[in-house]
Amino acid sequence: MLLLILVTAGTLQLFPLARAQPLCRWGRPPGLGDLLYFSSMKPQLIKHPCNKNIALYLGQQLFFTRNNFESSLHPFSIPISMQVGIPEVTSAHFAGSVLLLVVNKKVYTYDYEDNSWETSRGIEHPVSHVSGENCCYNGHPFCLDISSSIFAYLRGDQISQTNIYLSDSWGYRFQKYVYENQAELVGSLGGIFYLHSLSQVGLLLTDQGKAKFGYSDHPLNHNFGLPFDYNGTLDILTIPGQKGLLIFWFEKSLLVSRNAGQLVGPVHVQEGQKALYSSIFEASVTIHNVAANENELAVLTQENNLYYGSLGILKIFLIKIAHQNGWSQEAALMFTDLGMLEILTPLPDPAFPAFDFQKCPLNIQAILTDPQLQLDACKVELLQGEFENKMFIIDMNSKLELTALMIPRPGTSPIPLAVVSNPHSLGLHTIIYEDGYTYEGNSKHRLNISLMQQHHQGRANPNFTSSIKRPTISTVTLDIANKEISCVDLKPLTALISIGCDLTKKIVIQNKISACYKGVLDPVALQDNYSYVIEKEAYDPNFQGQMASEDLRVHYPYEELGCPLLLYYDTPWKPVVELWREEKFQEVVEAEYVLLEVNGLFTYTYSLTAAAALCRSQPQNWTTIMEKTSNKWPFTWDRENYVSCHESNSDAPLNWPEVPYQILGGRTANKVIFNQRNGIYVFLISVVDPYYSYCHLKTTFSVYVYGAFPLSTIPKEITIVLLLLTILFSVWLAYITPKLLHTEQGHRLKGFWVSLCRRCRTPPAAIISIQHLPLSA
Repeated sequence: MLLLILVTAGTLQLFPLARAQPLCRWGRPPGLGDLLYFSSMKPQLIKHPCNKNIALYLGQQLFFTRNNFESSLHPFSIPISMQVGIPEVTSAHFAGSVLLLVVNKKVYTYDYEDNSWETSRGIEHPVSHVSGENCCYNGHPFCLDISSSIFAYLRGDQISQTNIYLSDSWGYRFQKYVYENQAELVGSLGGIFYLHSLSQVGLLLTDQGKAKFGYSDHPLNHNFGLPFDYNGTLDILTIPGQKGLLIFWFEKSLLVSRNAGQLVGPVHVQEGQKALYSSIFEASVTIHNVAANENELAVLTQENNLYYGSLGILKIFLIKIAHQNGWSQEAALMFTDLGMLEILTPLPDPAFPAFDFQKCPLNIQAILTDPQLQLDACKVELLQGEFENKMFIIDMNSKLELTALMIPRPGTSPIPLAVVSNPHSLGLHTIIYEDGYTYEGNSKHRLNISLMQQHHQGRANPNFTSSIKRPTISTVTLDIANKEISCVDLKPLTALISIGCDLTKKIVIQNKISACYKGVLDPVALQDNYSYVIEKEAYDPNFQGQMASEDLRVHYPYEELGCPLLLYYDTPWKPVVELWREEKFQEVVEAEYVLLEVNGLFTYTYSLTAAAALCRSQPQNWTTIMEKTSNKWPFTWDRENYVSCHESNSDAPLNWPEVPYQILGGRTANKVIFNQRNGIYVFLISVVDPYYSYCHLKTTFSVYVYGAFPLSTIPKEITIVLLLLTILFSVWLAYITPKLLHTEQGHRLKGFWVSLCRRCRTPPAAIISIQHLPLSA
């Protein structure tokens, strides 16, 4: 049931609440199930951060809506087949198209797209809460990873012995998660969160009225965040947008953090122009309900007062804007749009077994123009940028340029400020300059924002930056530092930056001279289901360099590999690796990479040994990599498990300096040397340098080796003996022949050769006539 309350710009007086006509009763009919109820005495309303029409109301009854409570709803129930026992809900969370509910210390999933329920698997101990974030930038796998990561835990349990569970499948399956040095921590668990704005797991530790955050990864894992007062049991709201905004609240406490818990402080409260309180506790109000979106905060108190605040990048405070006469124990706040707030109350319908919803809409922008509030007008007329609500990727050694436009009101001096949520990973440099005037004569100011991985900025201490090998994310937000609270419609400009793999990148092997171009192979034949045979002496199906028991026939995938690159067997070779992005050539890759013949051919080696490559520790090779992957194809040797031998490693001393060095590229001139064998080789190439790109750059290509003479089947020892005997016999003949020519036998031999030569000189016609003589003649 809807209730419209007229709010004008010139008054703060709200009209009394009144029932409207009954809603259309087309809600979901009641099914067989246990009616759920919320454990807290105060209602909560959870909106889906990506789909604004989907929400869950938690109170004495639960209501799930897909049309923003526009229709009558039956109380939310869970099927009896779930066997939940006591249907008490202690926590709820939206993860993509899945609603997660903690019912009677167990986690259940409700897929509202399929209308199906499941019990989460992998949780073996009682839990009370689930936590996670949602990424609303579609089309990127990293965004899906954010939405699928869910924690489940028992709030208030002793941190040293509590069981924490983590899911990467939207809550369908969990596995145990152990926080580093968890057994040594003292205190109770206040919550655990995947703080994607910092690319950290944050654990809230409470002890003796104080709380502080611990973090999982470098550089924040060395120290806790600053402690803050923890009075009562604080509910924690993770504000959408990955900005690092956290809201902590209880009846007498309201705290906020702009940097994912590193600094947590109270929210100041303003009533009129002079009454300013440093906290909710000093204002002597009792919080009933809290609502927040990406940029705004609203608080409803039991004293029938409504407070509003803007989540600015420098300051956050609340201002009392209205006295609400229709307050009730079941009332909850909900933002429907920027500057649009509703007070929502479920009301039972006496003529139908469902609930209507009484809505009290408030236009915050109109309310803040009331002269009694004496608020300053907004100093900025326009703040816009093409990067707003978009996602960008910065790969290693890459850079991103963003621009924005600001038009201030005449006679004002607004201060634009760009900030990043994760300064350990993302560095920025901003330039602002005047860029002409509008038709009305207002000056235009252009902002250029340069973003680069902090590790490459050169302005931060290396101990400050995140591990360069680990992909991270950060948001960049542009706002007005001294923005007035009346700037409701002037929302900050925010973009999500993924410091990780650019999926548009790929590597290509340069193939200027192919076997088809030189006529060695026929492209038509290669496309016609071409296959070739690898002799058993040349390959090993187990990739251990041992001869196979039988020959191998291999189908050549021309659609994938094209025509092979042509190589002469006796010339050391190294492939020319090209980096392409969005079908455009970028550069020749000079980073380290490895090769492996995918059919097990081992008739090639490398020009350098570990000692010749100046290794300081034992280098990795395919044998050691295969041992770690249980000798099951495909083998993975990439940037994740690569260890450079040019750094000292006590776990792998250089004990075998003469082994072949199997890494190409980088600082060495290592090359491939083929054995005396002609034929096709199909290579897998993988870039292993962890500092070149966050992508797992790999591809498959083929080469055709030619020019090798067939190997002799006679042992070389016998060949050498026969060669020596032939030489000796030739020397003997050279010595003895002149002497024999002067003997009687020598003269006879000379006469024989002379007569033979005369016969050879006989004219062809005479020879033909002789051939036609009768046999009797």
